[in-house]
Amino acid sequence: MPRETWHDSLWHSSPPGSIYDFIKVASFSIGPDGLIDQWSLRAGELFGLTPAQAVGRDPVDAFMPAELRADGHRKVAEILDGKEWTGLIPFRMPDGSGRHGVAEIYVMPTETETGERAALCVVVDVRALRRIESDLAASQAIFGQSPFGFLLFGTDLTVQRANRRFATVFGGVAEDHRGRTVHDYLPKREADRMTTALRRVLETGDAVTDLQISGAAPGSREHRHWSINLYRVHDGSGRPVGVAGLGTDVTRRHLAAREAAGVRRNLALLNEAGHRIGNSLDLETTARELLDVAVPGFCDLASVDLYEGLLLGDDDRPARPQGPGRPSLPGRGSGRAPSAPLRRVAFASAVSDAPLSGPPVAVGETHRYPAASPGALALRTARPRLLEGGDQGGPGLVRSTLVQSTLVVPLVAHDTVVGLAQFSRTKGSEPFGERDRAVAAELAARAAVCIDNARLYRREHERALILQRSLLPPGDPEAAGLDIACRYLPGNTATEVGGDWFDVIELPGHRTALVVGDVMGRGLRAAVAMGELRTAVRTLALLDLEPAEVLAALDEVARGLGAPGGGRQPSRAALQSRDADLSEVYLATCVYAVYDPVTRRCTIANAGHMPPVLVEPGEPGSAPRPGLLLEVPPGMPLGVGGEPFEEVEVELPEGALLALYTDGLVESRDHPLEEGLLGLRDALADPVRPLEDVADHVLATLETRHGEDDIALLMARVQGLPNDAVGDWQLPREARSVGRARELARAKLPAWGLEGLLDTTLLLVSELVTNALRYGEGEIRLRLLLDRTLVCEVWDGNLVQPRRRRARDTDEGGRGLQLVGLLSAGWGTRRTHRGKTVWFELPLPGVGTEVTAELSAEQLLNMYG
Repeated sequence: MPRETWHDSLWHSSPPGSIYDFIKVASFSIGPDGLIDQWSLRAGELFGLTPAQAVGRDPVDAFMPAELRADGHRKVAEILDGKEWTGLIPFRMPDGSGRHGVAEIYVMPTETETGERAALCVVVDVRALRRIESDLAASQAIFGQSPFGFLLFGTDLTVQRANRRFATVFGGVAEDHRGRTVHDYLPKREADRMTTALRRVLETGDAVTDLQISGAAPGSREHRHWSINLYRVHDGSGRPVGVAGLGTDVTRRHLAAREAAGVRRNLALLNEAGHRIGNSLDLETTARELLDVAVPGFCDLASVDLYEGLLLGDDDRPARPQGPGRPSLPGRGSGRAPSAPLRRVAFASAVSDAPLSGPPVAVGETHRYPAASPGALALRTARPRLLEGGDQGGPGLVRSTLVQSTLVVPLVAHDTVVGLAQFSRTKGSEPFGERDRAVAAELAARAAVCIDNARLYRREHERALILQRSLLPPGDPEAAGLDIACRYLPGNTATEVGGDWFDVIELPGHRTALVVGDVMGRGLRAAVAMGELRTAVRTLALLDLEPAEVLAALDEVARGLGAPGGGRQPSRAALQSRDADLSEVYLATCVYAVYDPVTRRCTIANAGHMPPVLVEPGEPGSAPRPGLLLEVPPGMPLGVGGEPFEEVEVELPEGALLALYTDGLVESRDHPLEEGLLGLRDALADPVRPLEDVADHVLATLETRHGEDDIALLMARVQGLPNDAVGDWQLPREARSVGRARELARAKLPAWGLEGLLDTTLLLVSELVTNALRYGEGEIRLRLLLDRTLVCEVWDGNLVQPRRRRARDTDEGGRGLQLVGLLSAGWGTRRTHRGKTVWFELPLPGVGTEVTAELSAEQLLNMYG
């Protein structure tokens, strides 16, 4: 057989996946002439040369660098002389990169058939050997030094190898476990599960992760839990040779998971308590809600006792001790002791056949706990007590031979004890632990707060009613040139408090401010915020600002309401951040309208509120016109800040109806907002009927008594001042205009039947016109308005506001505004688009206190003193 054929057949007779496949062994032979005469296929793969390229070449010249060839030729000569040689030789890599590799070569002298010397060379790639060594070292390190139990099962599912960690847990040394099966380590049931998993991994190749196995190690009573990962192991050719198993002790994880499950159950119980306890302001109902949550989810038997005085409306109950070790404190007010009578208001049982030791306290029965009993101690110290056994505790406590554990928990709300709750578990249940004590205390605390809230409700309700009614306009508001109708409905008829408000404010010049607002939120807090904003609106209205300016100033006020000390609220970006406490932010919507009965024009500004509705009068005999939503820029709600407000001016025809309202009138869960707005427009479509009837019709039509939100409705029917009730004149800027102003007033007042006000009016008109000539600019305008009072206005083009001052004794002037203040019912100034207006107001004869031009001696002395 030729040598090449012999070498190749011997090489390939090795089974696939043998060690030779990994270490890359190749061979070639050198003939007597020192040239390659046989070249194996493995050599071709290693050196990158085909047999045609290699046979007949000098191996030294073919593989070795030039600087090493002299030594190479000498070695070849020695080998052909019959000397064996083993060593490392460099060679060029076959990838054409110019890099060099290192091969370990074994040279054995041979003879040909004719007796000539030759050589057989066996070559191993050193890189492959180093990789195998590294892999073996890494495998040994992972297997031997792993902190987890490691097993290698053969195809017969017996242990082929175990690491030190596994032997530490299951005894002996690693070699002792060779040949064993999982039945030698686990109970039969768990061993069968493990065997099934091993067989499935070996057959399918699908890995198994986190297989949960439990049991005790041989020779140990401690129950452990393991997480097992299994995967199939293959040889170099891909043939399955076994299954590797990695085991992790997860006993602590199981205990933590069990603890977490208990915590989750308790959290779910507390969450359910938050939803189910406190849905009623009735004391007995709240107690029953507590037991509905506790039985059977938390205990098997439970009862609730409340102080008799609490149920009778007496607020004197024992106070909670304020420090550890202190004796019981007397009750508030009357000094009632903890041994005061209690009434059992609720009892629940999940064990229908539980025999009781002694007569139980019936629901509705009044009783006392003895001074030394656990119930009295719990009431006196305001701390829960845990009792083991079912026949302990004395009268008042649930006693039964089936009860193994009882928690006696005082009901404490706002540092005040309101009663006692008992929770018992029978012998079939797990006894109470420390975590259960905390849960019981939390359940009792939530119920106690709800019970105490019911007691506080009556008192706070009375206070809230007083506050709410004091913040709304009293009686029926009146306004010049307007017929007013208003309605207020609380969202909750039980509390009658909320954040909606309306207001009608008289302004100079017989103008009227109509205001409707809505503080976001409900209840007393919203009512208090509403009161602060309503007061601010009235204060700002006295400054006679434009509607947009009023809302801008009101926005600053709203931003400061929720801040400590009344400071400014954070920016809008800060409010949107997750760290902002939105519960302390006061947000409100508001619409502010100013109506001038002389021009019949209304200026409106909006801060995020619902748009006003205007209903114009129709032609006689024609169908009523539907209401129109006025296009007023909505703006941002008050309290947000950062955005300017816009205003629009609308002309209101005689007989038109303007409606301002809050969203509770048109919003509902039963229909969309657009449907509510359409219903409001239709309900307002007949402005001819009496305004009070229209208001009642709106409320009845829209079915507003749904209790979802507060409702404020303010309607005004336009009745402008008659032309003959207005005197309006332009005066030139010259000295004789003072006399001209007096002449005009002297002619107008008698026509109105106001001769009694003539002297006072002439004097004050002279003062205002003189001041306009002396300190003002541009033309002067004089206007007299007659409605419920007489109003005189003098306009000029100077923006500087006059101020009242005390003139010195030597001053010849400076007393004009003092006269105006003394002789008029009220006076003031306001800016206009082209200057300012100074005005005064006089009551009509027989309507109020009459003002006369005669000053007392004391008043004259004050002016000149």
